[in-house]
Amino acid sequence: MLVDSHCHLDFPDFAPEIDAVVGRARAAGIGRLVTISTRVRKFPQVIAIAEKYPDIFCSIGTHPHYADEEMDVTAADLIAAARHPKVVAIGEAGLDYHYDTGSRDNQALSFRQHIAAARESGLPLVIHARQADDDMTRILAEETEQGAFPAVLHCFTGGRDLAFAAIELGLYIGFTGILTFKNGQELRDIAAALPAHRILVETDAPYLAPLPYRGKRNEPSYVVETARMLAQVRGVTEEEIARQTTENFFRLFAKVPRSLADAA
Repeated sequence: MLVDSHCHLDFPDFAPEIDAVVGRARAAGIGRLVTISTRVRKFPQVIAIAEKYPDIFCSIGTHPHYADEEMDVTAADLIAAARHPKVVAIGEAGLDYHYDTGSRDNQALSFRQHIAAARESGLPLVIHARQADDDMTRILAEETEQGAFPAVLHCFTGGRDLAFAAIELGLYIGFTGILTFKNGQELRDIAAALPAHRILVETDAPYLAPLPYRGKRNEPSYVVETARMLAQVRGVTEEEIARQTTENFFRLFAKVPRSLADAA
């Protein structure tokens, strides 16, 4: 069994064939999917998908691109929404300096609200970090001093220093199809060096389709290709990567039932 720990099934890309997309994921051995919130105001669409399928769960949060739009969202709001049995994570939230969409100050303030919600709820924080390694490292260290919180740096594209700083703070690292790209050697080197108990696989679908699907719309079934590459760079079998990343997933996303018979 594999897990797609981060996808966006509420995006319009999937609307015409979501049943088929979910079916292909199941056929590929993907046992759990987490569809990730990017705007609290659009959470109803996210939770509707999680409620429809027994093997799909979701998060609640505001992507840094939309921090300016949702500065009124508080940690208490996030915690209240997270009481739903299908909500298993906070986020995604964080810092994105690549597009610089919105105020960096607002991104940081929103990020800290999400950290507070993760700390209080005990749910893992799904962190978006792009071209913001120094500020991300600083904020994670500052906030951990105020109290530890579970988290994953999803779709990791940062440098080695950020990766190992996150590991030292007890975080997990999520890898996408970028791991398979020809220009992804630096990322593959980082993936090879990380401790086995701190790595996850994901798609970030509909984005970042792995080889051999690059250039096409991504979907959860393609997480198999990322897991295959991760096994190669770490020098282990695909079965071992599936076992380890799935175990890591259930340890971090502890609210997700290991048996669907136990799902609410």
